This record gives sequence, structure tokens and C-alpha cells, in this order.
Amino acid sequence: MTDSPAFESSAGRVCLWRQAECRALSIWPAAFHGLAKDHRYYEIVADTLGGDFDCRGLVLHDHAGDPVAVQPCFFVEQDLTATAPVFVRALVARVRRVWPRLLRLRMLMIGCAAGEGHPVAPQHLRALMETLPEIARSHGASLVVWKDIPSSHRADLTPLAKRFPRIASMPATRLALDFSSFDDYLARKLSHAMRKNLRRKFRDLAGRPPLEMTVTSCVAEAVDEVHALYLQVFARSSLRFEKLTKETLLELGSRMPDRVRFFQWRQQGRLIACSVCLVHDGVLYDEYLGLDYGMALDAHLYFVTFRDVMSWAIAQGLREYQSTPLSYDPKLHLGFRLAPLDLYVAPTAAWARPLMRLVLPWIQPTRAEPLLRKFPNADEL
Repeated sequence: MTDSPAFESSAGRVCLWRQAECRALSIWPAAFHGLAKDHRYYEIVADTLGGDFDCRGLVLHDHAGDPVAVQPCFFVEQDLTATAPVFVRALVARVRRVWPRLLRLRMLMIGCAAGEGHPVAPQHLRALMETLPEIARSHGASLVVWKDIPSSHRADLTPLAKRFPRIASMPATRLALDFSSFDDYLARKLSHAMRKNLRRKFRDLAGRPPLEMTVTSCVAEAVDEVHALYLQVFARSSLRFEKLTKETLLELGSRMPDRVRFFQWRQQGRLIACSVCLVHDGVLYDEYLGLDYGMALDAHLYFVTFRDVMSWAIAQGLREYQSTPLSYDPKLHLGFRLAPLDLYVAPTAAWARPLMRLVLPWIQPTRAEPLLRKFPNADEL
């Protein structure tokens, strides 16, 4: 299958394969059982974002040599200070005049390049813990990062945290959909001031040409328009990682029509907003937003899209609305709770680990977002 060297552990051997090779394994789909982002999603990311990420798979074999688990991973070069506070970035910028690559490293990231990640089953964890530093070093990576792991895995990953210190990543958000309608949500969930504010925003639309929303599982006919609006939002983001391509959008509709939903809002035939969502197991995952910023602020398009997507989800009988990191100010006032995501980080060189433990608290992404402390469950970070 592959000439990748084997890295031995007390629990079996681990091989780093290219993702294309992993797909031939019968255990490949099972590695994503129960997840909204199943094996098809990981394949789409590798096939359409491959220029930014080198997507691989860590294949774990038992002592008999049989593959028993696959852990998705990828290589990327990343600036560790990208989400650090301004004063930290300024300090590092000065040092980089002498040491240009300070805290700018090639990393082996465990998880998904476009979204949260999930670890292998606990019984397979030891093999990765013992071999990851060596695997990373053999491929020129200076740092191993378990990327955006939902906090629900913390208990299972307690052994991992002893070798890979845990810090908070920028959290996702969630909102239980225990409402009969959007108006019921307004009445029961929001403060009087926020209800009044939203109703005023929606009344402002009354004097404009009406909006028409459509929901599809394919975006082929409008992919140029949708991608252009997505890029407008991407360009304004303070935190960037993956950048979707037109091919990503097309392949989501082609390979995952049962889960992907493209929401589109048109005004007099022109696309002015869009949202790319996944639906799985009673949960709507609001993944990517696109807005026409020529009118988005005046027309309150962010709140219009939220209202309409939420109303659709309630009508479908879904139980929860999940949204990706960032845009915390409106989400705080809209009644969302945080859905914590964790990073487990360790350098591959033993001498650097004590230094990294000192640096990590200062480059922890959440330090740059004081609004997070105002959420009712901020202590869960």
C-alpha cells in the first residue's frame, strides 16, 4: 500500500499515509462514525484545499499488523502569534527582525483542516502519544497540535494532556432550539432591549424590495455568486485558516447532498447573502456565511440570515443550532452559549517543551477576545 516507515509504540505501530491511501482502508469511513463531517467531508477538504494543507492519515496497526484505526491529520505552516493579543504580536515582531522564524513553525496538526477535529478511541491514544513527536520530526515539523477538539473529549484525553498541554481554542457556539417559532424564541430567550432592537432592524427592511430565500443541496448554478459573497466575509475576518474554493462548494453539493444545505437570499434576482450549513442528527451546523457588504450593514443581513435559518431549523424539527467561532458580540446578545474547543500542543524537541509551557498562556487564542468572558458558561473554556 505504501512505503511509509513504521513508528513503533507499546500499543502497536503507527504509519503516516497520504489520505488517498487511507481511503482504500475498510476502516476509513468508520473513523468518522456519528460525525456531521464524515469521511466524505475530509476527502473534499483534501481534494479542494490541497494547496494549503498536506492532508494525511495516521494508520494504527495492532501487534498482529492489522490496521485498527485511522487518525486524520495534516501538515501546515502557521504563525503561532496570529491570534495573540496586539502587544504580544508587537513584541514578537521586534524579535523577528533578528530571528525571522520565531513562533512561525511547520506543524503536524491532528484533526480537520476545515473545522473541529475528533480523536481516535481512547484505547488507541497511547500509540499516538508515543510516536507523534518522532513522526513530526521525520517530516520537518517542529510542533504537534491536536486542533479544535470539542471539550466533550476532555475526560478521554486526560492522559494526552500530561504530554500535550491543553489550551483553549476559539470556541464555537450553540443554541438549543426548544422553541415553537422565531417569535417564541424572541419572547422567551432575549432581553426586552434585544427584542426591541431586532424588531426595529426587521422593520427597516419593510421599505426595501422583498427578500426571497431558497434552500438547496446543490449550488452549481450560483457557485460564482456564492463564492464571491463568501470571500467578502473571509476578507473581513480577524482570524483566518482555511479558505474555501469554488470546487469545495461544488463538491459538498455533489458528494454530501444528504447533509449540506445552501441558503440563498436574493433581492430583485441578485444574490445578497448566503449560508453554507450541514444538517446531521438533529443539529444544524452553520459553517460559512457570505454577505454583500455593499448593503449588509444597512440591511442588517447578518440578523436576517440568522432569523431565517433558525426559523427553517425549527420548522424541520431540529433540536440545536451550532455556529462556528467568531462574531461573538451578536451571538452573546442572541442567547448563544459557548461550545468550547481545545488545542493540545507540544514541540517535538524535548528541550523546547518547558519553554512552550511558558509561552502557551500568552499565545492562547481566547486571550484576544474579551467578550468570551461575558458568556454564561465562560468557565467551561
